[in-house]
Amino acid sequence: MYKLPHLDLPPLRGAAGTVRLPGSKSISNRVLLLAGLSEGTTLLRDLLDSDDTRVMLAALAALGCGLARQPDGALAVSGLGGRLQVHQAALFLGNAGTAMRPLTAALAVLSALQGGQFELSGVPRMHERPIGDLVAALRQLGCGVDELGTPGFPPLRLHGTAGGVLQTAQEIRVRGDVSSQFLTALLLALPLAAADPAGAPVVIAVDGELISKPYVDITLNLLARFGIQVLRNGYARFTIPAGSRYQSPGVIHVEADASSASYFIALGAIAAGQAAGDAPLVIDGLSLDSIQGDIRFVEAARLMGADITGAPGRLTVRRGDWPLRAITLDCNAIPDAAMTLAVMALYAQGTTRLVNIASWRVKETDRIAAMATELRKLGATVTEGQDFIEITPPTVWQAASIHTYDDHRIAMCLSLAAFNPLVAVPGGEVSVRILDPQCVAKTFPDYFEALFTVARTAEADIPVITIDGPTASGKGTLAATVAARLGWHQLDSGLLYRATALAAQRQAVAADDEPGLARVAAGLDLRFDGERVLLDGTDVATALRQEQVGSMASRISAWPAVRGALEALQLAFRRLPGLVADGRDMGTVIFPAAPLKLFLTASPAKRAERRYKQLISKGISANLSDLRADLEARDERDKTRLIAPLKPAQDALLLDNSGLDIEQSVARVLDWWAQRGPF
Repeated sequence: MYKLPHLDLPPLRGAAGTVRLPGSKSISNRVLLLAGLSEGTTLLRDLLDSDDTRVMLAALAALGCGLARQPDGALAVSGLGGRLQVHQAALFLGNAGTAMRPLTAALAVLSALQGGQFELSGVPRMHERPIGDLVAALRQLGCGVDELGTPGFPPLRLHGTAGGVLQTAQEIRVRGDVSSQFLTALLLALPLAAADPAGAPVVIAVDGELISKPYVDITLNLLARFGIQVLRNGYARFTIPAGSRYQSPGVIHVEADASSASYFIALGAIAAGQAAGDAPLVIDGLSLDSIQGDIRFVEAARLMGADITGAPGRLTVRRGDWPLRAITLDCNAIPDAAMTLAVMALYAQGTTRLVNIASWRVKETDRIAAMATELRKLGATVTEGQDFIEITPPTVWQAASIHTYDDHRIAMCLSLAAFNPLVAVPGGEVSVRILDPQCVAKTFPDYFEALFTVARTAEADIPVITIDGPTASGKGTLAATVAARLGWHQLDSGLLYRATALAAQRQAVAADDEPGLARVAAGLDLRFDGERVLLDGTDVATALRQEQVGSMASRISAWPAVRGALEALQLAFRRLPGLVADGRDMGTVIFPAAPLKLFLTASPAKRAERRYKQLISKGISANLSDLRADLEARDERDKTRLIAPLKPAQDALLLDNSGLDIEQSVARVLDWWAQRGPF
């Protein structure tokens, strides 16, 4: 898949509608491991599909767990029953802390008891994320753990001999003030060391003040569902009873991700229901009684002025106080979601101070430093400390290119800066560029698609590039590639006319029956799905390329009634974040105000050669001379028709690609576009 280098967000002015969130990352990777360790088969519904869960699934498969996708999308996991099926493996875990830490603990315990050798590694940033406190706790147990790189960090080798004995008579001590994932990892792994009913319970003692307590609550809740009842003394001591054994609960439903909800809660507080009667923003799949600690973000958002109501499986958000209120808040309980508060602070009156966030510095990146740097680009005044950040909104907004540091949360929360037109300060009409936007795949692969379904802006703010030109000039290929490079939508207007022609042929409507053709065009049931073009639910992509269809499309496109019937459909393709439209009259008739218009052409000989190769590659017989004659005849018809004749728009840039390959043509278009943008 093409890696999108950046995504430009035009100024956004409102939000309304309903968004469905992906499953919780914290719950998904926990239940995957628990199901993998349990006896029996567990059916997981609404599991998050993301980079983090994919590496956990790959690890479970490598360890011998059965994984079967069901017709309804659920995943059936057949567990190991606490017994290793594979005793040696190298596992790559990307940048997923929720996979690295628990798998380290579980495999260290299993290796020590049953024998094995496992190497765990990740991306370079994972090798910079601390794990030394977990390693120290595992060594207290007698687990064999070798640090293969910098001491205290992955990669690791876990090893042991079959028949080994763990030292569980003494309590296992672990620091709690760096990451709650160390405690979670031990809680998930140590029931494997307490399986003997005649043995002793296993006790974990936490040194220091435990951070991110709600994430430990998630772990305890899920352990109970899998048959492990942990006794605890506050957040200082946890006792796993002797005779503990993981047993599948049968079915687990994964809640929508509360951390991901924070972006849309903030969006609602900033941009939804701006006036009485305006539609709110509705978040499906999450309730106020969620087991996830990040649901407490709702409290923080309300403190800043958000109007939030809850119902079973649903949150409804709209603007309350405006501007938002600046707050000072201890964010220890919601470290991930608290990043969104830093962007809400851009829309608040006064200085917002977020404290007790030292854990930000050991996440996917140093998030305190990263947020300070990127917020300053937008014009904010920012002060940072070891465990706090202070944000004062811009007095003048600045267009900014946001570096995301391969951190999904940086990309998602800072996308909300594109709603700057809603604040009455100078510069509040600027675009925001998100670099490496696909880093959101770590937890929310479809984040930007979800954002664009509910974001609202003025039609004129949605950028359009038009590419007009004669048949077989390559405009469709050029438009599709440019759209992919920008992350925009594409309109192949020629396909609309071809679809009308194909539908007319199937309905026996003649090419000279203007009213009949207009009715066909108005009733098109047409949908684009990647390379597929669905007409009445059937893929007609190949049929649309047949010469008789193209010839009829050229003839019927001269009818005013047909053009009028298709105009509204073409205009509807102008959607966030932008559109590349190709055809015969995109720049002259449909989008005359487009900021970049191109007229693409090539010699008749070159165009005939391209069409010939295209048809032959699809198994369609063709004659090169006949193709050239047909193209030249079609050019003449298109140029001389009374309605929207084929010609360049007055301000169109001319591009003859007779001697250019597709990459050279794309580079030229992108360069022209860059000269017109704010970046």
